[in-house]
Amino acid sequence: MRAAAGGDDRRAGQVAVVRRVTWIGLCANLLLAGFKFAAGVLGNSAAVVADAVHSLSDGVTDVAVLVGTCFWCRPPDEAHPYGHQRIEILVTVFIGLMLAVAAVGLGYDAVVGLAGTREDPPRTVALIAALTSLVVKETLYHYTRAAGRKVRSSALTANAWHHRTDALSSIPVAAAVGLALFDPALSFLDHVGALLVALLVLLAAWKIAAPALDKLVDRGAPAADLAAIRRIATAVPGVREIHGVRTRFSGGGLLVDLHVLVQGDLSVRDGHAVADEVKRALLDHGPDIEDAVIHIEPCEEERRLPPGSAGPA
Repeated sequence: MRAAAGGDDRRAGQVAVVRRVTWIGLCANLLLAGFKFAAGVLGNSAAVVADAVHSLSDGVTDVAVLVGTCFWCRPPDEAHPYGHQRIEILVTVFIGLMLAVAAVGLGYDAVVGLAGTREDPPRTVALIAALTSLVVKETLYHYTRAAGRKVRSSALTANAWHHRTDALSSIPVAAAVGLALFDPALSFLDHVGALLVALLVLLAAWKIAAPALDKLVDRGAPAADLAAIRRIATAVPGVREIHGVRTRFSGGGLLVDLHVLVQGDLSVRDGHAVADEVKRALLDHGPDIEDAVIHIEPCEEERRLPPGSAGPA
């Protein structure tokens, strides 16, 4: 059986990775936001200044993740017997909402900008800043997403997508600044591209928030995971049948409870041993299972009266 200490050590290792990766992202976001803001002002580019503000919003979500790790890594207590992992889900929802707010703001600015006019074209330093942002943020996306998958952190994966949306927002900015340098009359394309990016950011926000909201309302495991749970449990020696399988998410893993039918004349000790073996098999080979509660029942056939027995009058 997976020891509690082993699970705590694994969780602590996951949190350490989340914190390290997020700190790197936060420092990069702050440096990048400052660079883009200065380049946007010096390069006469409102789009690059707006992109700097978007990078600064990434820093806000980095802080949210760092603060969240101080809470969701705490061990279970009397008030929270199942632990604090759902705080990670709340942080994931917060990141999705922040992305949605950023998308609405970018879309509004793009629509308003289409009706405006431009007097002076941007300068080359603005283009350099936009291209630098694209490279840095795309690199951060791949680095953070890989770490999020490795430690199965929804918050870290969501933050990776925030890096990706910032990289996407730099594409139309770079294109618009480049075209405006070539022909100032094409500056309006900046706002068209920003509107398209706003729609992409809004879609990313939904993809991040929707799964987290499912977990908050106790949606169970998908059919494939349920099938795996049943297959693993029924393969344990001594298990006649299983039923009453229930699952719900807690942080990045599943909490499972199920009823196991065993031979009716087993001793309490032997029945408990079967339950321990089922739990061990689920924790070791199941689909990211954090904990499992096994209820032992006598097999229905064992409870029936044998043929010829006298039943109630």
